[in-house]
Amino acid sequence: MLQPRRGRIGRILGFGAVLLALAVVGFISIPVWLPKLPGGDAALIKYERSQRLMRWSFGLPMPGEPDLASYADRLKSAGVAEGAPVLIRIFKSEFELELWMQRDGVFQLFATYPICRWSGVLGPKLQQGDRQAPEGFYTVDSSALNPNSRWYRSFNLGFPNAFDRAHGRTGSLIMVHGGCGSIGCFAMTNAQMQEIWKLVTGALSGGQKRFQVQVFPFRMTPEQMAKHASSPAIDFWKSLKTGNDLFEARNVPPKVTVCGRKYQFEPGEKGSAGADSIDDKCTNEDAKS
Repeated sequence: MLQPRRGRIGRILGFGAVLLALAVVGFISIPVWLPKLPGGDAALIKYERSQRLMRWSFGLPMPGEPDLASYADRLKSAGVAEGAPVLIRIFKSEFELELWMQRDGVFQLFATYPICRWSGVLGPKLQQGDRQAPEGFYTVDSSALNPNSRWYRSFNLGFPNAFDRAHGRTGSLIMVHGGCGSIGCFAMTNAQMQEIWKLVTGALSGGQKRFQVQVFPFRMTPEQMAKHASSPAIDFWKSLKTGNDLFEARNVPPKVTVCGRKYQFEPGEKGSAGADSIDDKCTNEDAKS
């Protein structure tokens, strides 16, 4: 009589564990005590990764995912169509990828996609094998597209760019791709990547030579900058904020070059698609001196 009882208890406990997991996945938000844990951002990021991996394992959408089934209606509502120039912004701490589309000479936010997984900590990628997702300004052309990626579909960010190379940073094959695994990449799930893929390939085939990808550690607000003022990366982040602020002020991709191992930003012009490559050159005589 004891064996059947243990079997029933095991089944009850197993069923209870599944229900608990589903409850955690679907309904529990970040606990109020978590931001107070030692490690701050690192603890929050670790927690968020665990929640998103659990969602992925159960085949559930990411939190805040757009209604992918209403793709055509969302395009119509935004007044844009496949083939319009695009721009991507990534915020690591918030686990968000924004896709902007050009309309009437400026860019407007079309969708915010929750990132399933990125690896490493806040801060730039420094060397091959550090498992860091990069930060900075990148451009992507058609040669970077991989429709047959092992992670469903992918495009290469182009790390290291001119700035990274000037600082001796190494690494390769840093992608935005499907799935939910990452060693330096940004994994978006297959369903979200299918929509992103339509928009970026449509833009490139529609005449946009390159699209700009801006990768930030977090949303570059004064509050966040003050919070991270003691970080070793703060000077680098202040530089990225200059480019961020130019875009947010005009909704036009900033002109980005590299000079003296530093990013150089200038306001973009209305109608620009941000298709210029990010080259190692100085933009004026003052920068050369």
